[in-house]
Amino acid sequence: MIRSQRGEQDPAQYWRRNLWVCMAGSFTTLVAMTLLLPFLPLYVAELGVSDPAAIARWSGLAYGATFFTAALTAPLWGRLADRYGRKLMLIRASLGMAVAMALIGMAGAPWQLVALRLLAGLLGGYASGSTILIASQTPKAHVGWALGMLSSGIMAGNVVGPLIGGLLPPLIGIRATFWLAGAVIFLAFLATCLLLKEAPRPTAQQRSPSSVRLNLRSGILPLMLLTGMLLIFANMSVEPIVTLYVAQFVHQAHRITLVAGIVMAAAALGSIISAAWLGRLADRIGHWPVLIGGLFAAALLLIPQAFITSAWQLVVLRFLMGIALGGLLPCIASLIRHHVANEQVGRALGWSTSAQYVGQVCGPLFGGIVGGWLGMRVVFLATGAIMGAGALYNFYRMRRTGGKA
Repeated sequence: MIRSQRGEQDPAQYWRRNLWVCMAGSFTTLVAMTLLLPFLPLYVAELGVSDPAAIARWSGLAYGATFFTAALTAPLWGRLADRYGRKLMLIRASLGMAVAMALIGMAGAPWQLVALRLLAGLLGGYASGSTILIASQTPKAHVGWALGMLSSGIMAGNVVGPLIGGLLPPLIGIRATFWLAGAVIFLAFLATCLLLKEAPRPTAQQRSPSSVRLNLRSGILPLMLLTGMLLIFANMSVEPIVTLYVAQFVHQAHRITLVAGIVMAAAALGSIISAAWLGRLADRIGHWPVLIGGLFAAALLLIPQAFITSAWQLVVLRFLMGIALGGLLPCIASLIRHHVANEQVGRALGWSTSAQYVGQVCGPLFGGIVGGWLGMRVVFLATGAIMGAGALYNFYRMRRTGGKA
C-alpha cells in the first residue's frame, strides 16, 4: 500500500521535470519539421529536378506532406495514448522522428523525399503528445502556466527551425543538417525514456465514459475545436499577402523580404513572450475569461492593420496580436481537460490538434482568395470580424453554462 501511494505521488512530484523534458522534445521536433523551409528547393534540385516549375511543385508537396499526415493521425495517437500510456506515445514519436529525419538526409529522388516527409508526419506527434501528458498530469492549479510554457517551446521551435535551416546547410551541407537534426531528436528520445514519469492509468472500474458523452452533448468540446481552428486561421490568413502588403510601404526592393520576415516573426515572438504569463493568469481568474479576452483583443488589433501607413506599424500591431493570442491554445487545452474525463483527454486533444491543422490550411487559402478578389486590406477586416464572432459566441456559451474554468 505504501509503495502504491508513493507511485501515485511520483507524477505530481515530477510534473515540473516532465514539463522541461516535453518542452525540449517539442522544441527539437518542431525545429526538425520546419528547418528545411529555407533550403527545400535547393534539396529538390539536388535530387535531380531541374525545371523551376517542377521544383516548386515538389517543394510544396514535400513541405505540406508532414502536416497532412500529422493532422490525419493526431486523433489516433491521442486515443492510443489514453489506452496504452502517454509516455509510450512520446517515446514512439521521438524515436520515429529521429529515424525519419536521418532517412530524409539519405533521399535519392524527390518522390522519396515526399514519402519520407509523409512518414515523419505519421510517426511524429511529439508536441501534441506532450500537450496531452502535461494537460492530464499537471496539478490543476498549475495547468495553465505549464501549458503556456509548453506552447512557448513549440512556437520557439517553429521560429528557430527556419533560422537554423538557413544557417547550417552552407556550413555542413544539406544532408548533414538532417542527420544532425535526427541526432538531436534522438537525445530527446533518451531524455523521454529516462526522465519522464507518468501516472498510472485508471482501471476499467475507475473510468467514466458517460461524462464524455455528456460534455459532447453540451457542445463544449466542439466549441473548443472550432476556437482552436479559428486561432490558427487568424494567425495564418495574412501569410500569403504579407510580402505584397509590406511592398506598398517599403520602397527599397532589397528590404521588402526582410521587413516581411520581421512582420511574420513579430507575432510569433509576442506569443512566445506571453504564453506562460497568460497561462498563469488563466489559472488564477479562469481559462474562459482569458480566452474570450484574447479573442476580442486580436479582433480589435486586426482593424488598424488594414489602415497602416508604415511597415513598422504593422510590426508593432502583429507583435501585440501575438501577445493577445499567445496563451489561448493552452486555455483551450485546459478547458478540454476540465470538461472531458481524464481517460479521454488524449482523444479529445488529438482532435483539437487536427482542428488546428485545418486552420493552418484554411487560413492561407482564405487570405489568398479574399486578398486577390477584394483587396489585401479586406483580409485583415474579414479576419477580425470572424475573430470577433468567435469571441462573442464563446462569451455566450460561458454565460449560458455559468463556467469560469
